[in-house]
Amino acid sequence: MVKIEKFEDIIVWQKSKLLIVDVYKDFRDCRDYAFRDQIQRASVSIMNNIAEGYERMDNKEFAKFLYIAKGSCGEVRSMLHLALDLGYISEKTFNLNLERTLEISRMLSGFIKKLK
Repeated sequence: MVKIEKFEDIIVWQKSKLLIVDVYKDFRDCRDYAFRDQIQRASVSIMNNIAEGYERMDNKEFAKFLYIAKGSCGEVRSMLHLALDLGYISEKTFNLNLERTLEISRMLSGFIKKLK
């Protein structure tokens, strides 16, 4: 098992960072600024809540922040559905990011279970 010495070592944090980069790229030209800002903020919230929870140095607090990250992940997934329906992204982009959010959500659930 890999020892986590800093939040950057956490695989789900790394995967959420990759998701954020793609969300920013995918919606860079979106002129629906409110939509773009919301999906970007929600995606950043995943990564930042993992980091903030880890830095609390308490498993109960960490789990609380992982739940928040999981909620933000659900928000991104929900917004991806809307983005597809509105024609903001292609079906290929939708499927790629949908799968990423599902993987991140599963990883967060597993992490939460380990902390309890």
